[in-house]
Amino acid sequence: MPAHSIGSGTISFGLVSIPVKLYTAASSGSVSFNLLHAACGSRIRQQTFCPTCNVVVERTALVRGYEFTKDQYVRVADEELRALEGEASKVIDIAEFVPLESVDPIFFEKTYYLGPDKGGEKAYRLLADAMEQHARVALATFVMRGKESLVLIRAAQGGLMLHTMYFADEVRDFGEIDKGRSARVKEGELALALQLIDGLSSQEFRPERYEDAYRRRVLDLVNSKVEGKEVTAVGPAVQRAQVIDLMEALKESLAKRVAQAPAAGDEKKPLAKAKRSDAPAVSAKKAQAAKK
Repeated sequence: MPAHSIGSGTISFGLVSIPVKLYTAASSGSVSFNLLHAACGSRIRQQTFCPTCNVVVERTALVRGYEFTKDQYVRVADEELRALEGEASKVIDIAEFVPLESVDPIFFEKTYYLGPDKGGEKAYRLLADAMEQHARVALATFVMRGKESLVLIRAAQGGLMLHTMYFADEVRDFGEIDKGRSARVKEGELALALQLIDGLSSQEFRPERYEDAYRRRVLDLVNSKVEGKEVTAVGPAVQRAQVIDLMEALKESLAKRVAQAPAAGDEKKPLAKAKRSDAPAVSAKKAQAAKK
């Protein structure tokens, strides 16, 4: 099935305008559940309840309120919020180009693919090639759903990607966190840690080597239940011993790594991929049998 565009815009690059389309780059594969009434198995409905009036409130009777002090709210109308939204512009206005290495990944929020819109193929190709050769990414502002967003555009996989980003005041100061500076690391411990890292290092990131094992176990559990099987859910055994002697733990980890290392010329086999679908793969006949 061809990719479906979720929006469009125009990259402003100097005096050049590049019409582009926006595509979702990734989506969560988490298994979702509905809440049921345990007594009858029916799906419940969520209602909005007012404890003061002791009534169920319809959505049309709700208003927004900002709590400025404990249990004190100031009301804000939807019309007032819409008046404050950014201009409904589809221009992705590039402000500057920087090396990707200078941008901390903590600022990245969500990723989209950018594809050329009608008439923008040559300008799109020009920008992608120029950014790739110059090893630079673009920082820009873009109004998405009425909210102005900071975005980063980078050349990747032969095209352009757009990452929405957090603003500086949305990222917490790491200085608030204890980073263990009071601990003293011995030179021998550091050497062994470096050796262990070298042994676990690869030249590139290969995402196909990893899978969501928990999602696979959940889907296996659901499939078994739909088929009417008796299931005893047992999670993977995890042993975490308390580290008493750091040097000995490093030596043991390194020895274990050496023992598990593949022979020369052997290629590591990738892990099996988990199912992409959240829905259990069972037939309607089996589902009916389970209900009986």
